[in-house]
Amino acid sequence: MTEQLITATKQKRLIFYKGITITLALAIIARFAAQLPLLHIVGQLVIAMILGMLWRGAGGTSNVGTAFSSKVLLRFGIILLGMRLDFQDIIQAGPKVFIIAVIHILFTITMIYALTRWIGGDEKIGILTACGTAICGAMAAIAAIAPQVKASEEETTLGIATVAVLGTIFTIAYTLLYPVLSLSANAYGVLAGGTLHEIAHVVAAAAPGGSVALDAAIIVKLTRVALLIPVALLIGIWWTRRDSVTDNAKHSIPIPWFIFGFLAMSGVNSLHIIPKEIVDLLITCAYLLMAMAMAGMGISVNINAFQQKGSRVFLATLIGSLLLSMLGFTLLHVL
Repeated sequence: MTEQLITATKQKRLIFYKGITITLALAIIARFAAQLPLLHIVGQLVIAMILGMLWRGAGGTSNVGTAFSSKVLLRFGIILLGMRLDFQDIIQAGPKVFIIAVIHILFTITMIYALTRWIGGDEKIGILTACGTAICGAMAAIAAIAPQVKASEEETTLGIATVAVLGTIFTIAYTLLYPVLSLSANAYGVLAGGTLHEIAHVVAAAAPGGSVALDAAIIVKLTRVALLIPVALLIGIWWTRRDSVTDNAKHSIPIPWFIFGFLAMSGVNSLHIIPKEIVDLLITCAYLLMAMAMAGMGISVNINAFQQKGSRVFLATLIGSLLLSMLGFTLLHVL
């Protein structure tokens, strides 16, 4: 009996480490693939999810190791990603950038969630994609909001997949439209940073505008990212109160602890006490961990579930993203 227990434990450990190794391998492949022409627009995280889906299609299955990557490693990756944020840059950018970020976030979350409900889409996936589109793309925002609305792993994955795909489509569209938009490099950077989904999408789209566009885009995008914590907490309070009214029971407000780790790392980076080389290394590690998480999520993606639960939300998020782009373009001429 003891030998059987030891054997079973060894098998579980083997499966666990095998799952982590698979997601690590897919994340590394995605990192190199993202450096290739055209694929840099897609980005490492999206490529990692696609590779995970292809692995599943080739017969691979989700296990405790891949689940560990998609849950635990994701949170540590988000914490380290805080090293990208420098509060001093946001303060120096001035109130105009902050106002643009706030308007975009309020408009996008309200619009996509309302559209989702109007066309009969899944509410939880709708609020996840709304926040992912409004704040910071396919990972940090959705991972922070998911526990607030008690979303399942499948719902979280579908939300991330939706934002990742649309972010890539809009990045390509922005790149093609840049020559005909008649915007200055700085204005184009503000547009890209204020309306695109993931940091990788913002960087790829702003690149044609040169360093001026790229700098403006990153500052505006990181201002949106900085608003993640208050938005996550407010949505958690609203969703909990809504549930309490529905079933006449008290619910505790879930606190996503890792976003405070994200905030702490951002604070440390803002002090400029860590050498740039180490900061860059930590950011690289952050993206590697998040790519492993995306690969793990890709392996767990159920295409049938996407068709059943995600198609209407995809439509709502597409319309919301188009309206956000139009709003961003309009604000450039108003503010």
